[in-house]
Amino acid sequence: MARRSTGLSERLRKIMTFLGDFQGKNGYSPSIRQIGENIGVGSTSLVDYYLNQLQQMSLIERDQHVSRSIRVLQPLVDQARRVAKAVTELLAIPVLGRIVASEPIPMPPTDSTTGYFDAESSIEIARSLLPAKEKVDELFALEVQGESMIDALVNNGDIVIMKSAQVADNGDMVAVWLDDENRTTLKFFYKEKNHIRLQPANPNMDPIIIKNPQHLRIMGKVIMVIRQVESLAV
Repeated sequence: MARRSTGLSERLRKIMTFLGDFQGKNGYSPSIRQIGENIGVGSTSLVDYYLNQLQQMSLIERDQHVSRSIRVLQPLVDQARRVAKAVTELLAIPVLGRIVASEPIPMPPTDSTTGYFDAESSIEIARSLLPAKEKVDELFALEVQGESMIDALVNNGDIVIMKSAQVADNGDMVAVWLDDENRTTLKFFYKEKNHIRLQPANPNMDPIIIKNPQHLRIMGKVIMVIRQVESLAV
């Protein structure tokens, strides 16, 4: 279930505190990986997303193509006034794991201890960035693994915000579960005359043809993509 908050979130506050402490001690900014380790987030794409939020609030500035280029613009004690203008409401959307955007692969066991995300993982998004009609309690996030959707601007390491759904229209980008194979994948959905076609957005990959619709379960539709920015600051 998505959680609502106002002002600067606890995770963003932790990042600002860590940036100030680290820079005061070392004279330069930490890497994205060091920031993630400090706040308990393993995905560099999530850390990059949070840094973008702070940059949009004019609390930091950085060059995404230069390592350790973060500069704190506003001391933590003076943030409240700026943040009140920049953020009206933040939603914490749970990150449930990875979705494969290539050939489907088996899902890990539900009791696996090797999962990348724990049950408390979440990504914070301003409510204003989401479609107004969406019910926030129906939303969840997945990290993309694979390159089959690259022509749809969904790359390896990106985060997709999903809306829970059991049906889809032709052309929807969906997360699907293949019952007969116990596998999952992210593809465009097309219901055709004698089958369902799961279409990748990569000219080097073939579609997956499902002849028996009962072997496929739609788990959710993509409503937003958070891009992984490739940079040296990792």
